[in-house]
Amino acid sequence: MIRLVRRDEVRSRIDAGRAILVEALPPEYFRKAHLPGALNLPMDEVETLAPRLLPNRAAEIVVYCANSGCRNSATVARRLSGMGYTNILDYDEGKDDWMDAGLPTESGD
Repeated sequence: MIRLVRRDEVRSRIDAGRAILVEALPPEYFRKAHLPGALNLPMDEVETLAPRLLPNRAAEIVVYCANSGCRNSATVARRLSGMGYTNILDYDEGKDDWMDAGLPTESGD
């Protein structure tokens, strides 16, 4: 099941160490800035990278991309669900919403 979440819920999950964050954008965007502790899982590499990056299919996974207009997070969330991941959250407003709120990001790989 895929459930939409908002910034405050994502932030509380980060603070509590309760979720794995996954950015669904290409590597060049991930390197520029990503949410703290996020993993990069580009849309076109889900089936290849997910088993290695996300071995626990029951873990809470928050997927995000740039903003509500970007559909990468929804696509990656659906693909993960199809692969048997059972606890997927989609942060639809994404990285732009996070940065617009002045919240911290990381850069690099």
